[in-house]
Amino acid sequence: MPATILIGAQWGDEGKGRIADWLARDCDAMARYAGGDNAGHTVQIGAQKFQLHLVPSGVVHPGVTCILGSGMVINPIRLVRELDMLAAAGVDISPERIHLSTRAHVITPAHLELDGAEESARKGQAIGTTRRGIGPAYRDKAARTGLLTGEMADPDRFSTRVQAHIQRANPLLSDYYGQEPITTADLALEYGEAAQRLAPYLADIVTCVHDVLERGERLLCEGAQGTLLDLDHGHYPYVTSSSATAGGALTGLGFGPRHVDRVVGVAKAYCTRVGSGPFPTEQDNEIGLRLREVGGEYGTTTGRPRRCGWLDGVALRYAVRVNGLTELIITKLDVLSGFDVLHLATAYDLDGERVAQMPVSTAQIERAVPVYETLPGWQTDISDVRRLEDLPEPARHYIARIEALAGVPVRLISVGPEREQAVVC
Repeated sequence: MPATILIGAQWGDEGKGRIADWLARDCDAMARYAGGDNAGHTVQIGAQKFQLHLVPSGVVHPGVTCILGSGMVINPIRLVRELDMLAAAGVDISPERIHLSTRAHVITPAHLELDGAEESARKGQAIGTTRRGIGPAYRDKAARTGLLTGEMADPDRFSTRVQAHIQRANPLLSDYYGQEPITTADLALEYGEAAQRLAPYLADIVTCVHDVLERGERLLCEGAQGTLLDLDHGHYPYVTSSSATAGGALTGLGFGPRHVDRVVGVAKAYCTRVGSGPFPTEQDNEIGLRLREVGGEYGTTTGRPRRCGWLDGVALRYAVRVNGLTELIITKLDVLSGFDVLHLATAYDLDGERVAQMPVSTAQIERAVPVYETLPGWQTDISDVRRLEDLPEPARHYIARIEALAGVPVRLISVGPEREQAVVC
């Protein structure tokens, strides 16, 4: 069977973890292909909630092989903690089912300190990073000065390499940013202990992925962040440091497009964004506050409140185009219950002109004024609805307008946080 790629179609936080859990029922293997523990994927099963940052969301399904791909950046300490959390919950975390690429890059203590120092130095121009060391780790990857996860196969040598990396970064931290230098010995030892724990998980994931595909099994590729935060296709510099679009799955896991038959985009029924950067439909008012509180819009990774606004159809069309989406999944439709009217951006007014496509210039998108279509809301609680025909007519109309604007069908709608609170279209 071919591969499915799961993509965030907005600025991240679309509920990909929940949808990955849903799609994992029909897959044999699941792979994260980019990002690091700046991602926060929440899976709720009854009263039990799993907040995952590195391990693929399919880990809660017995029998699903989980792969951490070469396009990722890995904090070994956090990965060990996540595995321990899963084990305490009764989840199988054996190396027979969880595979860590030898070609992913390591986030060191120096990356963490540099991330915080650089963000603080930007002051009013801060990007809004999670301060998890993601950007500095990817920078070292591009500069060919990074540490590969494969080096954890020799924990003692790995510990020495981490110590050397910290020592190289200390002059920059102290002389340029005015920070105290990092004490290396204890941290290097801690990283060495983490390497000893993780060494059994190291694998050639290209072989792992192709073995799955050649056996005719279904591979689900799980992304992090969202299309509008993609390093190449988002509004630079307010982006992440990796490829959050469909192409990142191929490069991060090492297989070709001929294996892909579904590219599934996940979008909220409204929009949210964490950190700085353009957000045309943001509602910095009572509507935005209501969306935040009803939707529980606080970051899984950072706890930061998310900026909230109406659904942006222009941005959604852009995500469909950039990724080649074959279908959409809409999350949190239930959050819109109780609004008398809903607003849906269908175009922008930009410098006196009406535009229907997403401006690629950051300066332009910051000047863009959304053009809204007004639709009737609904008052009914829809959290118990499981069939499309049982949704209120205004809710069905809202979904139909999203399909028309995006140009692809909506296949699933979530109406609550739990696994079974979904409407199959």
